[in-house]
Amino acid sequence: MNRIDGAEELPLEVSVGEVKALLEQSDPVFLVDCREPNEHDYCQIEGACLIPMNETPQRLSELEPYRDKRLVVHCHHGGRSLQVTQWLRAQGFAQVQNMSGGIDAWSLEVDPEIPRY
Repeated sequence: MNRIDGAEELPLEVSVGEVKALLEQSDPVFLVDCREPNEHDYCQIEGACLIPMNETPQRLSELEPYRDKRLVVHCHHGGRSLQVTQWLRAQGFAQVQNMSGGIDAWSLEVDPEIPRY
C-alpha cells in the first residue's frame, strides 16, 4: 500500500462486510448516501448522511469535518458512489472509499430487512 501523509492509502473500494465492521467500531466510519431523496426514502442504512450526487459540490462544506477521517460513499449499486468517491479524492479527501455493490449488496449480504429495488 502507498502512504499519504504518514497514513496508509486506502483501496478505492470497500466491501459491504468491511463497512458493517467499520460501523460497529467505537469511532465509526462516516457513511454518505449519494442516492436521490426518493431512493433514500424507500430504504436506507441507519446513520447514513444523504448528500445526493448532484449536490455534492455545493455541500462539500458538510464533509469538511471528515476531510482527514475515513468516509464511505454508497449508492444503489456502486456506480454513482464510485464517481463521488473519485471526485472527493481529487478534492483532497484521501480517506474516502466506495462501498462496492451499494445498498443492494448491503441488503443481500448484511441486512435482508433493507428492501431491494
